[in-house]
Amino acid sequence: MSYRMRRLFVLFFASLLVCSHGQAQLTLACSPLLTSSHGQARLSFDEGKPLFTLGGDIVISTPDEGVWSIATGWDGDWMTDWKHVSPTSVKQHDGWTLLEGNLLLPQGELFLRDAYREVKHGLVKCVRRFEWRGEETLSPVTLSVRFRMKGAGMSLFMPGILYYGNKNGAKVNPDIIPVYTGKAGEFAIFEDHRYPMPFVMLEEPKGSYAAALHFTPSPVRGAVLADQWWSAGVEAGEGYTDFVLYTGPIGYNHQQSVAKALQRSPMKYTDTYLSLEPGRIIEKEFYIELYPIEREGTGFQQPVYTSLDLHMPYDAERFPDFQSIVESKYRFALSRWVEHGDQAVGFGMYDLRDRKDLVMGWCGQADSPGYALQRLADQLGDETIPDRVQRSLDFLSTFPVDEANGMFPVGFNGSDYHGGDHVSCGQAMYNFAKAIEAARSNHRYDTSQWERFLKKACDGQVKRVMDPSWDPLSTAEGFYMAPLSIASELFKNRTYREAAEKIADTYADRHLAMDGCYWGGTLDATCEDKEGAWAAFQGFLELYERFGDEKHLRWAKHAMDVCLSYVVVWDIPLPAGRLADFNFKSTGWTVVSPQNQHIDVYGVLFSPEVYKMGTLLNDSRLQRLAKVMYRSCFQLTDMYGSQGEQLQQTNFAQRGDMSNVHMLRGGYSEGWTVFWITAHFLNAAARFVEMGVTP
Repeated sequence: MSYRMRRLFVLFFASLLVCSHGQAQLTLACSPLLTSSHGQARLSFDEGKPLFTLGGDIVISTPDEGVWSIATGWDGDWMTDWKHVSPTSVKQHDGWTLLEGNLLLPQGELFLRDAYREVKHGLVKCVRRFEWRGEETLSPVTLSVRFRMKGAGMSLFMPGILYYGNKNGAKVNPDIIPVYTGKAGEFAIFEDHRYPMPFVMLEEPKGSYAAALHFTPSPVRGAVLADQWWSAGVEAGEGYTDFVLYTGPIGYNHQQSVAKALQRSPMKYTDTYLSLEPGRIIEKEFYIELYPIEREGTGFQQPVYTSLDLHMPYDAERFPDFQSIVESKYRFALSRWVEHGDQAVGFGMYDLRDRKDLVMGWCGQADSPGYALQRLADQLGDETIPDRVQRSLDFLSTFPVDEANGMFPVGFNGSDYHGGDHVSCGQAMYNFAKAIEAARSNHRYDTSQWERFLKKACDGQVKRVMDPSWDPLSTAEGFYMAPLSIASELFKNRTYREAAEKIADTYADRHLAMDGCYWGGTLDATCEDKEGAWAAFQGFLELYERFGDEKHLRWAKHAMDVCLSYVVVWDIPLPAGRLADFNFKSTGWTVVSPQNQHIDVYGVLFSPEVYKMGTLLNDSRLQRLAKVMYRSCFQLTDMYGSQGEQLQQTNFAQRGDMSNVHMLRGGYSEGWTVFWITAHFLNAAARFVEMGVTP
């Protein structure tokens, strides 16, 4: 079969994967995962108790104690004195099933109501109502939502927080990141505002079905704390796991009432109960999604797209336009231009007042403008661009490469070289490959030095990777796939492709089943992270585009869906602080990792590939989301074109005064302005231009 025929076949197959949905809508009934013999999920009621069945088997129900559970005490930093209630009436109204009940307490009556409605096969909406009808304030009290999924050892997925238990991070720093194995007695419960996509998923260990609890995040009235929100998570029991929503209590790693507030340790976050004054009504909206899957490690994918459908994060027009973003970021890039004499020139990593380091890859991205500015030169209209591109890449090409393994130092401080890691080397090689490819199309540049540098790096990497003893620690080396693929075509070298494919096969074997998620793609966290997922996504997709093997497209979608789970799909309301000063909108930004829980602009870098996947899969949701990701992340750019790296959308911080957990949310570390924040906007813009797309 010819490459063209294979590509047409893959595009047809891919269109089936998304059911040819060109518009954003709920698509669960035709998900590619709904091909299992388990059949469709259904909701029924047995004496007022909701039952969620799959293939006739009851998979999810409320706990045996009752449909509603309310804690009326607080002791030892946790809720106590639970009261349980079952429905006293069941009604039907306009497609809704209404359950009602009452909890009689010495202080008065708490009226309870659930409203259920199936919005799609396998997706049920519910609104739970608590109405305090007593004549005096009820305190302390904790309200809850609890649904029980049968089965032991369920795999847990929490967007941005827990990836199938964070097994890889657990091998390195189990006391620093959230870890979950599914054993009885474990729990993982976090603040609503910590979730980029507000859902929690459990996957059956054999990979035959999964379920997700989606929720509408909200703060709680009557809370003891000033900025107290609902919380969401799971609690494992013997032979079951409960999805839970609480009016505040959080905890993880066997620690109650703690927040993942610092990079290396939690902080106490207690007294998260309520005081309900007479007449207080509290409601919680959520969705339960139950569905069959075909194999282990895919259960998270369906709720990722359901979350997109529920939140519709597609309004790009409320953010600055593409041309304005490119021009602003370019002006700021010029402020980072460094010259050490006549030869050492380029774009500096730090503010010029502090340091003048030229650093390739990761945070420095000195190599990035050498590619990006070639593609953006026409729209920027700056006659100095060719000179800056030529001189900067010529200098970076002089960095010494170890011919035995392809590694090279990535930094230069004016006198000495420093650094050299897989993430940075792989990203630098990618930008050199793209720069050479761009230069061959515009004929403006002498690429001889660039090519010698890239060939030497590729040759060394091939020696290392093709050695039978090669065994990468993390997904960091996934960043070599894309440059090796491009270099294989640039230099007509088959061995480069073979090395890239070996890397791809290794990571597919490790990560497609999610028995350890993509990880190690950033240098300040040693756990699962979106950068590790991006390394795989970028590499798999580049292999598919260059050589047309359809398995690489399937693998790219899996890695992309992990990347998407880090993308914020809703505008998180913020307390008074630096973010609220600018009416900041969080939609389109990305959580860093389970260790570093702030948000950043990194998703800008892979937004063109998200758009491209939307084209390949005939899914306009991805195209619309990609535009928002690029444009939303320009927020907070000041009049100089500068942005900081760390935005505190939740109870987490890495800089500034971190002594009070209740003062962290809403903060903004605007002083840490390493060059990647600017370079990624220009790099992504160049790749959009290559596609002929204006986001």
